[in-house]
Amino acid sequence: MGLLRNIADKLKGKKQEAIEIEYNPQEEPEGLRRDDVDMHDKKQRERYVKACLEQMAEASKELETLGSEYNLVTSYLTDMEEIDALPPEIREQLGNMAKKIVDIEDNQKQQQNKKKIMSDEEYNHMDRLADCMPEGCDKLKEAEDYQILIKKDLNRLDGEKHAYIYRRNELLNGQKNMKGIVGICVGSMLFLVVLLAILSSVWKLDVQIGYLIAVLIAACVMTFAYVKFGEANRELVKVDKAINKLVLLQNTVKIRYVNNTNLLEYLYVKYDVDSSADLRKLWGKYEEEKRQREEEQQRQNDMDFYQASLVRLLRKCKVHDPNIWIHQATALYDNKEMVEIRHGLIIRRQKLRKQMEYNARVAQDAQDEVKDMVSKFPEYAKKILDLVNDYERALA
Repeated sequence: MGLLRNIADKLKGKKQEAIEIEYNPQEEPEGLRRDDVDMHDKKQRERYVKACLEQMAEASKELETLGSEYNLVTSYLTDMEEIDALPPEIREQLGNMAKKIVDIEDNQKQQQNKKKIMSDEEYNHMDRLADCMPEGCDKLKEAEDYQILIKKDLNRLDGEKHAYIYRRNELLNGQKNMKGIVGICVGSMLFLVVLLAILSSVWKLDVQIGYLIAVLIAACVMTFAYVKFGEANRELVKVDKAINKLVLLQNTVKIRYVNNTNLLEYLYVKYDVDSSADLRKLWGKYEEEKRQREEEQQRQNDMDFYQASLVRLLRKCKVHDPNIWIHQATALYDNKEMVEIRHGLIIRRQKLRKQMEYNARVAQDAQDEVKDMVSKFPEYAKKILDLVNDYERALA
């Protein structure tokens, strides 16, 4: 009979509260009806008794849950009364702290709505490189500028090399031309000698002057060709030396180009950028993002400080649940907000009372039904009580 006693105790406790709420019977489910049950049929009787016991147990469980929630809401209303009764100077302190909390929350919401300057991945990447920045930007820019100078040197050296190669080809062609002139001159001399010899033998002409002129012309041409060939040969030596010197310089500059290119590729991979301009832009974003995050951290520290101070002060003021006022801080300095919260709590408590009264009546009806069955059917009283005891042991 422990279950019946527990239900009775709970119902007695609830009756002590002044519950004045009207109910609409049409909104409630239909209760248990014994008219449709044959009490002399063992299966129907046991099923009906168990249904009553289950109804009592369910209502009892719901009453416990609703009672806890009802007490919690009542404690909130009591806390509001405690706060309203505080001295003005204490209320002013609470209002100032609450205003700080609300201002910080509004600021945080505004910051959250702003578009992020950079992603967390980019920020973490730049944060790992912060020790070598901004020197890293200068080093990368210096390497890029040096790369441009090296390319200019390579282009200049390549242009000079091609100019010397062109001049070398000109000299070689000039020497070939001189050789051709000498060949033509020799051929012409032989032809002239044969011609003069024929004239001298056939027509008995005096051709000594002709021989003299031919030799003189041949000597001049040969001398001119020899001088030009020698000058070209000497210039060829100088050109070849200049080309060799340029090749050596090109090789030295190419080594610098390869080394600087490798350095640039390494720095691009290290900083995960395509140019020093991108790195400098990314570093600027990082500094701005870091500043905003530090400000956000400072706001959070201020929030933690004011929240802790508010909870501490409310606890000193004997407030039952001071932590909840962190989430409704506006009510501590805005009477309109306090009235709205109080109104909402009163409505919640009224609804809880309505549910509690309904479950109390359900439990009472089921309990009365069991007692009525025991009194009206004494021949089954022991079996009904045995079912009650079995049900209680099963619940235990």
